[in-house]
Amino acid sequence: MSCCNVSNTPAEAHDLTKRVNPEDKRLINCKAVDVNQLMPLKYKWAWEHYLNANKNHWLPSEVPMQKDIELWKSNKLTADERHVILRNLGFFSTAESLVGNNIVLAIFKHVTNPECRQYLLRQAFEEAIHTHTFHYICESLALDEREVFNMYHEVNSISEKDQFEMKLTAEILDPNFSTDTVAGVQTFLKNLVGFYVIMEGIFFYSGFVMMLSFHRQNRMTGIGEQFQYIMRDETIHMNFGVDLINGIKEENPEAWTPAFQAELQQLIEQAVELEINYAQDCLPRGILGLNAGLFREYVQHVADRRLERIGMATRYGSRNPFPWMSETIDLGKEKNFFETRVTEYQNGSLTW
Repeated sequence: MSCCNVSNTPAEAHDLTKRVNPEDKRLINCKAVDVNQLMPLKYKWAWEHYLNANKNHWLPSEVPMQKDIELWKSNKLTADERHVILRNLGFFSTAESLVGNNIVLAIFKHVTNPECRQYLLRQAFEEAIHTHTFHYICESLALDEREVFNMYHEVNSISEKDQFEMKLTAEILDPNFSTDTVAGVQTFLKNLVGFYVIMEGIFFYSGFVMMLSFHRQNRMTGIGEQFQYIMRDETIHMNFGVDLINGIKEENPEAWTPAFQAELQQLIEQAVELEINYAQDCLPRGILGLNAGLFREYVQHVADRRLERIGMATRYGSRNPFPWMSETIDLGKEKNFFETRVTEYQNGSLTW
């Protein structure tokens, strides 16, 4: 594994006269600057993402669920509506933990920059909060928690997406893996694209549309509010991941070959089809003005936006059939837990 220690010898390791030159910092494969020395910052974008994440701090237990419980126990939800809710809880309940595991076990080890590691620590905590959220929802609605949390084994459309992501983590977890070679850098970038661009940037957004469609109709409002907060977290996650990917590209241009870009394009196209299959499973007949055909357009539209963010050509040219999602994703507003009004978000610099 590449490390970022100034020196391995005791005398030099305790040399207090050494000063960190920020220009010596690198996102990966840094052998010149101690990974523990945060200041002076080089990658200010990483610190900004960390500060913005702190401003969106929340806990699921602060969100009241009484109206959701009453609606769930009533006969006012159709079987298809209950199916959508359960499928989304089943996917997100384990997907969030997969992301957290990937950060802690795979990404953190190989990122040799302290400001990026600071953000990764915050993100890992948020993934734990998100997993807590789905436990809180299941407990509130008195759902069979084992059924919900085991869907990633039993529901093909969920299992296929999770297996797709776990393959990308497996390569990084190989004890012999290193980012010291061009091939190693490409493998690491593939993992980052798989989790930040695909999992958090594509897979999650269909679920956000489905669950927030209930919230728009003033139904399942507790779950909807929690999904709003999760989506705001995930938007920052994705923005950080894109900046990390683009930064590694800039520092390792030899890895960003046409052949490698074609491999990434193929991965994203495969992910789009997996997500469309998931939408068809969630919406076999359509509800709330939603249907699988609209989700094909939406997933393709989102994929194009993600491709643009990492400097690749768009693939689909599909429209956005859910323009209201752009307003929901807007981080210029934040719900105050202790009031019913909306307060301004502290930093409006994040755009989707």
